[in-house]
Amino acid sequence: MTTKSGLHSLGPTELKYSSKNLCVLQKKVSHTCGMHEGSHDRAVLLYEYVGKKTVDLQHTEVPEAYRGREIAKHLAKAAMDFVVEEDRKAHLTCWYIQKYMKENPHPYYLEHIIH
Repeated sequence: MTTKSGLHSLGPTELKYSSKNLCVLQKKVSHTCGMHEGSHDRAVLLYEYVGKKTVDLQHTEVPEAYRGREIAKHLAKAAMDFVVEEDRKAHLTCWYIQKYMKENPHPYYLEHIIH
């Protein structure tokens, strides 16, 4: 099943987001969301479910070789799109996602943020 943001349901443990040559793969079991460009280096967004409908977006990390390509921005957008589409609330522990939200204050994102 494909959602509006480009997320594809791959089963009960994974969601995938594709954009150009980038791929965001979310593994609910390991609580990571990763992005790669066909190499072994992987950018990740760490998160944790806090209650039934709340997710804590904790940390983004992009390998040095891939910095400056807006990869963290793609991770942040995919995470926020997931939060909205799953009708969850998000706590933003990650400083980068806090920055992303300040730069992209879309009402459909803001109503899902816990302050």
